[in-house]
Amino acid sequence: MHFFNPVDRMPLVEVIRGEKTSDETVVTLVALAKRIGKTPIVVRDCPGFLVNRILFPYLNEALVMLEEGASPRALDQAATDFGMPMGPITLHDLVGLDTALYAGQVINEAFADRAATCRILAELVGAGRLGQKSGAGFYRYSKGSRGEDDPVLDEFLAKCRTKQRNIDTEEIIDRLFLSMLTEASRVLEEGIVRSAADVDMGLILGTGFPSHRGGILRWADSQGLVQILERLKRYEPLGRRFQPTEQMKQLAAAGRGFFD
Repeated sequence: MHFFNPVDRMPLVEVIRGEKTSDETVVTLVALAKRIGKTPIVVRDCPGFLVNRILFPYLNEALVMLEEGASPRALDQAATDFGMPMGPITLHDLVGLDTALYAGQVINEAFADRAATCRILAELVGAGRLGQKSGAGFYRYSKGSRGEDDPVLDEFLAKCRTKQRNIDTEEIIDRLFLSMLTEASRVLEEGIVRSAADVDMGLILGTGFPSHRGGILRWADSQGLVQILERLKRYEPLGRRFQPTEQMKQLAAAGRGFFD
C-alpha cells in the first residue's frame, strides 16, 4: 500500500499488485483502504508506480527549464495559473530536495531513454539545501514564511545554467504537462492501471492536478489529440519524452480521445 504525504490529508492509496500477488490480497487491501477513508487504485508494479512515474517528468522538466534560463517564480506561476495547488519548484522544496533527487534517480534510471539530465538538484543537496525542512532549498524559509526569493540561489544557477533564454508561459505549460501526458499514455499502453479514469483520478487525488480539467488524459481530450500532436512537434527535438506514443497517434488518426 503506497500512501501519499501528508497521509492525514491525501485521500489516495495505490495498491500495488506484484507478479505473485493473489486476487484475495488485492481485494483485502482495497477494502482496508476504503475502511480507513482512503480512495484506492490498483496499480501494477513498476518504478514510480502510477502517480510518481507520471509526476516526475513534470518535476524534472521544471528543472531543465530552470537551467535553460526560466526563473523559479515563472515556473511556479505558470503551473498555478494552470490550476496546480503549487508550482513544481515549491513542490520540490516541500517534498525535500534529497528525496526528490534520489527518487528521481530511480525513475530516470528505469526510463533512461526519455530522462533529461540536470545538475541543479544535486548541487543544492550537496550544499545542504534540502528545502523547507532545512530552511532553504530553491527558496529560503524563515519562520512562518511560505518561501522567499534567495539571492544565494543565483550562485548555483550560474554553475548549472546551460542557456540563458526567456521562456514564455505557453512553453512552460506545454513542457510541464505534455511531458506528463506522454508518460501517462505509456502507463496506459503498458496496462499499469486498468483505465484512463484510474490515471486521472490518481493524478487528481495524488498530485492535486486541477479537478476542473478532469485529469491529464481528460485535459488532452478537451484540447483534441490532433492539436496535442501538433504542439508536441515543437518539442520533439528535446527528446523522446515529447514524442507521442503509438496509442496517441492512433487515437488522433481515428478522431478519438482517451475516453471515447
